[in-house]
Amino acid sequence: MFDILMYLFENLVHNQSELMVDQDELTDELIRAGFHHDEIYKALAWLEKLCELQTTDDKPYLHYVKDTAEPTTTRMYTFEEQQRLDVESRGFLMFLEQINVLDATTREMVIDRVMEIEANEFCLVDLKWVVLMVLFNVPGKELAYEQMEELLFETPEGLLH
Repeated sequence: MFDILMYLFENLVHNQSELMVDQDELTDELIRAGFHHDEIYKALAWLEKLCELQTTDDKPYLHYVKDTAEPTTTRMYTFEEQQRLDVESRGFLMFLEQINVLDATTREMVIDRVMEIEANEFCLVDLKWVVLMVLFNVPGKELAYEQMEELLFETPEGLLH
């Protein structure tokens, strides 16, 4: 499923000015690209749920986070979240909040979407892509999206020790 999300994001978002695509046409394209029906439907459902996060009516925790989060608040992760997001990934989320790429609401949106990904393994690079997808879909987060894009594609210069 995550491979399909990556494929869609890299091929459609970055290569097309018109993002409104017929779902049947998109499904056919993904099948031609070698993806299976079940995984395609899961990926499309994941994207649909991402879009639904814009209206937080069915996600009361997003209202709570938006209204009560203080800059000094620490996010406590559930056992399930800790199983999916290792220490490095949780530290990266904290870093993104500290540099104002994520706020409490977008962090929760990222965690929500990470927890819905069906994958045996999930690494920091995967998390970065999820953050990028979430920021792309949140109006008013264009600058944060650009910053995250730089973080995703930056390559260290000079000698590595």
